[in-house]
Amino acid sequence: MTDNRKEDDQFRVCGTKFLISAQDMDRAIRFYRDTIGLAVEVTSPYWSELSFGTAVVALHAGGNGEFQSTGLSFTVDNIDHACEAVIEGGGSVRKSPEDRGDEGIFLAALVDTEGNGFMMSQDKD
Repeated sequence: MTDNRKEDDQFRVCGTKFLISAQDMDRAIRFYRDTIGLAVEVTSPYWSELSFGTAVVALHAGGNGEFQSTGLSFTVDNIDHACEAVIEGGGSVRKSPEDRGDEGIFLAALVDTEGNGFMMSQDKD
């Protein structure tokens, strides 16, 4: 790819932020902090951010609790235990872990406490 920007127009990407909606901000924070294990960085009734490394899950108030596909995905070391934890944390499993063959992963489809669909995968050993 050719970069046609002038040198003074250059910028660099500093991180990735994934925005999802929350109907109940406190409940959503608890789920992503206590169940998924993200670190809380910012909290307010309208906007909160939780992180893992340089990735940020940003929660925006105003969700209605209805299912919403998001594209959010986490890679875990034990997908069966992760699915159990999601259920214990108030989420649900839409599709149990399946072997994705030549993709080299096991993949599950889940839903958080706010109706946001997300995926979890585990690399095959």
